[in-house]
Amino acid sequence: MSKPAVLVTFDSMKNPNSGYFTYGKGLGDALIKENNNRFKLTYYMFKNTIYFFNKMVDIIFLYRFHRIFFPYYNKFDVVHFTDQTCRLRPYRVNGKKIMTIHDINKVHLPGSKPNKIKKHIDKLRYFASLCDRVVTISQFVADDILRFIPELKDKISVIYNGAEKLSVPENHHPGYLPKKPFLFTVGLLSPQKGFHYIPSLLQGNDYELVISGIETPHKARIIEEAQKYNCLDRVTITGPISDDDKAWYFKNCSAFVFPSIAEGFGLPVIEAQYFGKPVFLAKATSLPEIGGSEAYYFDNFEPEHMQAVFNKGMKDYADNNRESAIIANANKFSWEKTAQQYMQLYEDCLK
Repeated sequence: MSKPAVLVTFDSMKNPNSGYFTYGKGLGDALIKENNNRFKLTYYMFKNTIYFFNKMVDIIFLYRFHRIFFPYYNKFDVVHFTDQTCRLRPYRVNGKKIMTIHDINKVHLPGSKPNKIKKHIDKLRYFASLCDRVVTISQFVADDILRFIPELKDKISVIYNGAEKLSVPENHHPGYLPKKPFLFTVGLLSPQKGFHYIPSLLQGNDYELVISGIETPHKARIIEEAQKYNCLDRVTITGPISDDDKAWYFKNCSAFVFPSIAEGFGLPVIEAQYFGKPVFLAKATSLPEIGGSEAYYFDNFEPEHMQAVFNKGMKDYADNNRESAIIANANKFSWEKTAQQYMQLYEDCLK
């Protein structure tokens, strides 16, 4: 008997500095590792992606004409759209269909226009209506979906992301080497990530702050806040970094700070916790669900409140040896576990 053919779309992996790239690489590698000859796996990707899973799986390259005609319409028993973008439209393929939804963050962002939110929700609703199952990457996202698209109730399930256990190569040093103990954060320099709130934590101490990620015009606001708190000389914005640099910063930072107000999961939180680091998070969207009881949370972004949470958290971390409990929380999440759950879902769809 031939193995069921499964197409998995990884067409959001174009930018190696994006969360979708990290997600795709982690899940794609784990599916190959955990497959054990159960399925005939094929991945759908852009030609200019920098990572092709060590050529251990068949690849179909994305072409624009696939929006109109997909020549492999009847080739696959299961098609897994791994994010809600669905560049390959669900109506262009036959077989059972699964769509993973990472977030509907537009509904949480200040200033989002109602007409744009409606358009976004309607597009999600349409794609989901064409799929047999819908997966969200956190319960928070599932609750959002059920609030705005309640008719998906019988289709939806939660499969948490994993996170890579990063390691630092021997004798590796990052492009920027901090001169003092430092706080670290990483992600797109967008307003919703809240990096402009972090300079206030440098008051009354001698910490540096290292911010890494794709730069946007919001960088100017971060610099403005650093000037406001008279700590610009202790704030370094590196731009995008390699995985080795990121691992070095995680391993060597005093704390990881992530005051984001729009996260479907928050992979960097788990990456930092794998190193046993104290993490300071916004009490918003999915972050309390992922960081767990071993993270420290900002109820708001008033400087005095953030400083109090930070100082109390750092003291608690030092006094109560929190490292092992933090690592235990991170170990709840793994790409292997995530891949196993998706493969079980593939099988369930075929029954």
